[in-house]
Amino acid sequence: MRRWRAERARRSFRRDHVPIISPPDHAPMITIRSSISRRLRPAAAAFLLALAAAAPASAQRALSAEERTARYMESIREQPPMLVAFLREMPKGADLHSHLSGAVYAESYLRWAAEDSLCVSRAALAIVRPPCTGEGVEPASRALADGALYGAMIDAMSMRNWNAARESGHDQFFDTFGRFGSAYHRTADMLAEAMTRAANGRVSYLELMLTPDGRAAAGLGASVGWSGDAARTREALLAAGLRDTVAMARRALDAVEARRDTLLGCRAPAPRPGCAVEVRWLYQVARGRAPAQVFAQIVMGFEMAAADPRVVGFNLVQPEDGLVSMRDYSLQMGMIGALRRLYPGVKVSLHAGELAPGLVPPEGLRSHIREAVMVAGASRIGHGVDVMHEEGAAELLREMAERGVMVEIALTSNDVILGVRGADHPLSAYRAAGVPVALATDDEGVSRSEMTMEYLKAARDQGLDYRALKTMARTSLEHAFVGGESLWTDRRRWTPAPACAGAGGLDSAACRALAARSPRARLQIDLERAFRTFETRWAARPR
Repeated sequence: MRRWRAERARRSFRRDHVPIISPPDHAPMITIRSSISRRLRPAAAAFLLALAAAAPASAQRALSAEERTARYMESIREQPPMLVAFLREMPKGADLHSHLSGAVYAESYLRWAAEDSLCVSRAALAIVRPPCTGEGVEPASRALADGALYGAMIDAMSMRNWNAARESGHDQFFDTFGRFGSAYHRTADMLAEAMTRAANGRVSYLELMLTPDGRAAAGLGASVGWSGDAARTREALLAAGLRDTVAMARRALDAVEARRDTLLGCRAPAPRPGCAVEVRWLYQVARGRAPAQVFAQIVMGFEMAAADPRVVGFNLVQPEDGLVSMRDYSLQMGMIGALRRLYPGVKVSLHAGELAPGLVPPEGLRSHIREAVMVAGASRIGHGVDVMHEEGAAELLREMAERGVMVEIALTSNDVILGVRGADHPLSAYRAAGVPVALATDDEGVSRSEMTMEYLKAARDQGLDYRALKTMARTSLEHAFVGGESLWTDRRRWTPAPACAGAGGLDSAACRALAARSPRARLQIDLERAFRTFETRWAARPR
């Protein structure tokens, strides 16, 4: 009997006194499994945290700077203002999914409209071109003197104060572009704003979507037509002067970047912080046009990327659920797939799966990501929200993981446009399947966001810890379309190349040589140095 009682007591002790553990791949968390009620668990956790803080200094010194920084982030997870301050200073690598027109805040568009003597329509709450005549049409400068008009314009040109009872987030979001489109000609100012905000948010590299030729390639496509044969239609476009359009677009980029340098003082003795941000371009194709125009723009994107090192790929834009976008989706993926064989060195990132149940019929959710990956050969996918609705979703995720197809995760955009947030977002599914992911802003001006807020959403709404966020920052540069060798020989373990793994590490002569010959490695090495500085600083913060 005594032996039986002793054994029962021993089992009870095991059940009610589980040891405190800190998983190695996550910021340390205290897990308590006992008969303590839920009401008492916070007090017990606080007591145990106090015991941990009182541990000998020698035990704390054994932790790396990264581990201590991770612990600090966990200690402020439920204090959003503190978390924002921490995340604002965190190095973030690249923003690989940003539409330049949507990256600009409405306040800037209104200011430029006033400077350029444009007009505003009170009825449409839009910037319009002169003359400023007609009912409710007046100089844009009036909006800068009329607080009510100014506020209404900002609300109409962004998601600020959006009211779901009046209009869907999807419609409000996409309608904003028509309201400020007349101010698009300030491309250099737009670029300077995007670069400045990136620098302030500790983003070091941008891939910005732009159509530098305007409608020229699309117009050429309308005149040439679409024969149904990709190679033959391409030859017809080139014969009709498409390469002249490429040369014109390159000159337009020259002018934009020169003006940008002047605005930011990039050649002055004390350049503004935005000058340090590296920029590359993705040629954007309007997927809602007729097949001949879409094909001409796709060829233009391939030709631009092949001719100009600043243009590193292309993407399709406009709502994926639109009439033409849905009707011609497979046709467009086939066009890209056929042309990729003629331009093997050009990378492609595609909006795919920016859809949700109810936005389109169920069958419309079944294949867009798969076709973008398997038919068009995309290296990256933008959004990918409907992935778990695809036929053979598990198989698709495995394929994406094996191919290293990265997903550009835009949490704020997916929330306001599709209503997909929190546990409904597939970010956790991508991570569990080993698919590389990185955060992106999409249209930070329209969404009234920026990269720090995307990191905050990832931490608060998706439960990501410091190491997960750091991995996403590294992933963003590893999957950027910038050229050159990588710092990393293993993307999963983040094992540095031999040049940076030996004595001296990132500061060795061999590692400096790698940075000198490879733009990609230079950006990655700079990111690692920034992490080293950041973690040294935050590891020293009092708990």
